[in-house]
Amino acid sequence: MGTPEFAVPSLDMLLKEGYEVVAVVTQPDKPKGRGKKMCFPPVKEYAIKQGIEVLQPDKVKTSDFADKIKEINPDLLVTAAYGKILPKSVLDIPKYGCINVHGSLLPKYRGAAPIQWSIINGEKVTGITTMFTDVGMDTGDMLLKESIEINEHMTAGELHDKLSVLGAEVLKVTLQKLEDGSLVRTPQSDSEATYASMMTKEIGLIDWTKSSKEIHNLIRGTNPWPGSYTYYSGEKMKIWLTSVMSEDEHNLKAGTICNVSKDGIIVACGIGKLIIKEVQFECCRRMCVEDYICGHKMDEGEVFG
Repeated sequence: MGTPEFAVPSLDMLLKEGYEVVAVVTQPDKPKGRGKKMCFPPVKEYAIKQGIEVLQPDKVKTSDFADKIKEINPDLLVTAAYGKILPKSVLDIPKYGCINVHGSLLPKYRGAAPIQWSIINGEKVTGITTMFTDVGMDTGDMLLKESIEINEHMTAGELHDKLSVLGAEVLKVTLQKLEDGSLVRTPQSDSEATYASMMTKEIGLIDWTKSSKEIHNLIRGTNPWPGSYTYYSGEKMKIWLTSVMSEDEHNLKAGTICNVSKDGIIVACGIGKLIIKEVQFECCRRMCVEDYICGHKMDEGEVFG
């Protein structure tokens, strides 16, 4: 059971290791892009190519869905970024329960967007946790953990790709231990739990009164979606790539443009200064600052926001 690209390596691993995947459950098709064309979830696309039955229930807390799972009669449910909380009526069906692949070191970052928030909050380390699923939101007993470092330039997209592969590897070992009886359950400490709320477009709005490091982390953590943005001359400007120039105090107004060159736009933050290297205006492609300033004027002393 899974929906986005994050879940595909785990499904691929199950098939390559010889597990009998009797069905895949994923979320309904959704419209995407300017044309709002209906698109398959990545997991569905992969499953169809493998000839696996695909279920796309609108709701999982129904007797019809529980009856369908009973009919399939799986030994085990495996979930990875499915996006919905399963009811007890479904979790109780498989002989061995339900194992989830989660993109954080639980109990930190329970919830929908652990990858993005770990970067936004400036974490240096995150990882994968496999766990037995219960009726709560990522509250079940932990099984295995594997950590990975987050460097200061890594985006959420880059971390997502690394964790999706790591997730498949940790799931593989988890299932091996389940089969040989060596799997150990460790209850989570609720007092140590933090939560990663769902991402929204509004989260990407840059508050220039924050420090250069905080803004840099926001830009990394919202790349590729929803993207961080500010306003310049009344026009929305997305910022895709930055680096921290300094973290020192200064007397400039937050958001002030200090310098514009082919190397980037230097901006004063609440604390420190940030170098903007890649931008995108509405109806335009992403471009490096060097390309942008070739055809557009941006003056020192102007203020973003």
